[in-house]
Amino acid sequence: MKIRFYNAKILTMESNAEIFDGEVWVEDTRILYVGNGENKEEFLKKAGIVCLLWDEEIDCEGNLLMPGFKDAHTHSGMTLLRSYADDLPLQNWLNEQIFPTEAKLCEEDIYEASRLAVLEYLTSGITGIFDMYLAPEATGRACKEMGMRCALVSGLNNFTQSPEFMEKMYQTYHLDNEDSLLSFQLGVHAEYTCSKELLEKTADMSHKYKAPVFMHLSETEAEVKACRERYGMTPVQFLDSIGMFEYGGGGYHCVHMDEKDMEIFERRGLHVITNPASNMKLASGIAPITEFLKRGISVSIGTDGAASNNCLDMFREMFLVSGLAKVREKDAAVVEALEVLKMACVNGAKAMQSADCDALAEGKKADLIMIDLQQPNMQPLQHTAQNIVYSGSKQNIKMTMINGKILYRDGKFYVGVTPDEIYRNVNHILRRIKETQG
Repeated sequence: MKIRFYNAKILTMESNAEIFDGEVWVEDTRILYVGNGENKEEFLKKAGIVCLLWDEEIDCEGNLLMPGFKDAHTHSGMTLLRSYADDLPLQNWLNEQIFPTEAKLCEEDIYEASRLAVLEYLTSGITGIFDMYLAPEATGRACKEMGMRCALVSGLNNFTQSPEFMEKMYQTYHLDNEDSLLSFQLGVHAEYTCSKELLEKTADMSHKYKAPVFMHLSETEAEVKACRERYGMTPVQFLDSIGMFEYGGGGYHCVHMDEKDMEIFERRGLHVITNPASNMKLASGIAPITEFLKRGISVSIGTDGAASNNCLDMFREMFLVSGLAKVREKDAAVVEALEVLKMACVNGAKAMQSADCDALAEGKKADLIMIDLQQPNMQPLQHTAQNIVYSGSKQNIKMTMINGKILYRDGKFYVGVTPDEIYRNVNHILRRIKETQG
């Protein structure tokens, strides 16, 4: 399939935010050409292409093409629990509401909930997700069928999954994987849901495969305090002491980090995946984004699950990353919009180990979105990149393409299933769950 996008404004995110007028050509799953169009003949000659016939030519009508957003921390299956247990602190929310209800979910439930999540990701311009949940194979199946790029990560803990299962998944979806859409990373749910033995086994597996490890980390003050009581160290320091981070990885949330924690992140090259809406709604706190950036620590952005934030909206997350950092530091100049765009597009791809999806460039994966600039919130066109972060919304997503396939365009989905079917299925599941609760 060969598609030519022309009459577009282009933001490549390669090294800066310079926007130019030009074209993007896609051949099958990859980007063939990005440029202003003036060197097309030279490019064709250099590439040895005598005649290029298009399957489709799309007039972008002056709208913006850019890399898709990467949701670097999410739980797709939790769409079933949207608005299910609101207005509770994290530990009460988890232990009294979420965990007991999740115990009633089967793999098919999680599959259907993940399909619902994919629809929402596409409407938000999300072209890749880093997903941790109870049944990763179910989420992976939903993503593969619908065309969503997904890096699965183990949610190993004392109650679900096992080191043997995690290793099998890693071998299947990472070492022996031939699927361009699915991958797998080692992980644990959190320090506080895992025994020391389980954490040490995970660290050993990381050493065996020289692989990074990811987990929920330092999300609340209570979590950090409890770990200090158990091990005399913060979660970051304890996990580092058992060798968990020798091959990289990172943490989701990272709200309550002290000086030594940040030094470990800097020295190990670890990723911070911040989740501002979830942390704000659960009153967990505001992550020290400015300090991370000063230290050169890579920061990417996640929505978390729909049970805690409650929507999978990268525009809201981008605004909050910058806005909350300004409030925390009492300085309107910190965490500029362009830095936030880098977190959402480039850094997220790196955290997910998907470096070929981070920018619009020749040879990169064709994961791109079209931003509708012909909406009031994008006018006037004087600082388009800033408008995306500070005034952009889902209404501006005109098209989402993943792996060279248009999956969402002008309000319609092209994912092999109708939204109505998914809506019926998830509401049927929710009714069943409520009936079992009496």
